[in-house]
Amino acid sequence: MSERLRFGTFIPPHHLPVNYNPTYALQRDVEIVQLADAIGFDEAWFGEHHSGGAEPIGDPMLFIAHVAAQTRHIRLGTGVVSLPYHNPLWVADRLAMLDHLTRGRVMLGLGPGALATDAGMIGIHPSEQRDALEQDAAVLMHLMTSEEPISIETPRYRLVNAKLQLDFYQDPHPEVAAAAIVSPSGPRLAGTHGAGLLSIGATMKAGVDVLAMHWDVAEARAKECGKTVDRKNWRLVGLMHLADTKEQALKDVEFGLREFCDYLQHTTPTPQMTPTGSTVSEYIDWALSTGAAVIGTYDEAIEQIEKLQELSNGGFGCYLLFDHNWARWGAKKRHYEIFGDYVIPHFKKTNRRLRQSELDARAVREHLAAEQQAAIEAFAARHKKSEETA
Repeated sequence: MSERLRFGTFIPPHHLPVNYNPTYALQRDVEIVQLADAIGFDEAWFGEHHSGGAEPIGDPMLFIAHVAAQTRHIRLGTGVVSLPYHNPLWVADRLAMLDHLTRGRVMLGLGPGALATDAGMIGIHPSEQRDALEQDAAVLMHLMTSEEPISIETPRYRLVNAKLQLDFYQDPHPEVAAAAIVSPSGPRLAGTHGAGLLSIGATMKAGVDVLAMHWDVAEARAKECGKTVDRKNWRLVGLMHLADTKEQALKDVEFGLREFCDYLQHTTPTPQMTPTGSTVSEYIDWALSTGAAVIGTYDEAIEQIEKLQELSNGGFGCYLLFDHNWARWGAKKRHYEIFGDYVIPHFKKTNRRLRQSELDARAVREHLAAEQQAAIEAFAARHKKSEETA
């Protein structure tokens, strides 16, 4: 791919252990987005969760509306709206308004819903969610792309001559992306509608095993449906914690890695993203031995992303840091700063001319320094002579 790789953060969020101050936790989520915006990250995505205690953003669109006013450049996405939980008309309606409020910085990520405990509270069984997503996404895309009204009745909602009253700010509408972990439902949805793809947990073993398959399914489905998909709209989400040294990174994650892994093992029902172990050292071994996460320096982060480019069998458009609280607040911010200082410019090549300019200057330094010294001495000598003859 010739286009520059983009970077962002994927914020479910995960606040653990669940004895935290929710007001301050949400404020820190805002501050991380502000930091990412200042550093030069391209995107930030926010989840929708309603149970489990650790992930308190229940409405990513509402969060985007709040954080958009406190950032300048970064694009903001729903990662994701659990579409079967909602009436597609109101999702499209809110998206159109949000598109105007953000001046076109909003993106729409869609998924079936990650937590079975969320779906259960509104009477949706896990076996229904993926079929519901396909049906609801078709209704949503009709509302977003057509001025013709739509009428439909499903077990979850009824529409009667429904259509949007507000045009989108972006032309023709905000970017849409489908979430995928392991199953082909996300890639199929992306292909059906010519949408982007969010591969969550791309560095987990299950995610790595299906990485290239994800895009193959999306392309094949797009061809069947007369659509096209573009790798620049494929986003991979991976786990990292960076520090100035490997030793410091390993020490940092002793703060919160155990709680994160325990949550995935015993609270959230996502077996495809389950670590192994029960102690911090065992979780670190799992992360490093399986390649599920980078806990180390920016060089290791670069190596991991380059490996993912290889495994994707053709490249992808954006890498998203899976946000977490493995480290204390100060160390977490330092992790983002290191990624922004060294990893992003490595792939965007925005420091290429600077580095070459330094090398060019080094190559002629001795010769020019000698000439400079000679010029200074000659001027000093002329000045002295002029004073003597004055």
